[in-house]
Amino acid sequence: MTIELLHTEECANAATYLPRLRQLVADAGVSEPVQVRLISDPTQAQREEFLGSPTVRIDGRDVDPGAVESRDYGLSCRLYAGPSGLSGAPPDSSVLEMLRRHGTEETSDVEA
Repeated sequence: MTIELLHTEECANAATYLPRLRQLVADAGVSEPVQVRLISDPTQAQREEFLGSPTVRIDGRDVDPGAVESRDYGLSCRLYAGPSGLSGAPPDSSVLEMLRRHGTEETSDVEA
């Protein structure tokens, strides 16, 4: 399983969120480290389909279910809709659900 935090230098939300993401990964019983990747220019943002900072991906898939429909790539700070309104980080429930789902998929692949 690959866990990535993509960010820009200009948006402070990623640095604030990184410890929380690492805690969620540990709470889910996942031993893989969080890979932190800097997105530094508009061309890279387009190539990486980067929706803003921070972006969390697990095995290449954005933890935000609504991200599939978005094409607003760029070097902006990102907002997430959650139970308590808009936030600069994805809801814990979205991250945990994706970690569980991908952990189950990997277990199924090993058993097959």
